[in-house]
Amino acid sequence: MLTNIEHIGIAVRDLAQANALYTRLLNVPPYKQETVESEGVTTSFFRVNQTKLELLEATNPDSAIARFLEKRGEGVHHIAIEVDDIQTEMERLRNEGFILLNEQPKPGADNKLVCFVHPKTTHGVLIELCQEIRN
Repeated sequence: MLTNIEHIGIAVRDLAQANALYTRLLNVPPYKQETVESEGVTTSFFRVNQTKLELLEATNPDSAIARFLEKRGEGVHHIAIEVDDIQTEMERLRNEGFILLNEQPKPGADNKLVCFVHPKTTHGVLIELCQEIRN
């Protein structure tokens, strides 16, 4: 079951500059920064009430974020939707005809399992499904 918009991902060229800008804009500092080696990205998270923004900077010139920045420039990269059971949602979306970019969920930033839905099946918007990793 889909529960809520978990965060909005924004691709940036310079994370330090973007952190400073969003700190001034939102009047709060980022609460977390981490590198996800498997994705070739460093992320920084901001929270305003229940809303979260994830800034993404490429750490590898071959990463999806680096390719996105090269093709489209800085801006909204994805919308993440929190789900209760990512496996069930992946199966449901496949059955509905959506193309998933991952066969299985994979570890992502902020202690989440993630799977991406291809933007050509969602009117050009990259959708990330995410589920809190349960210990």
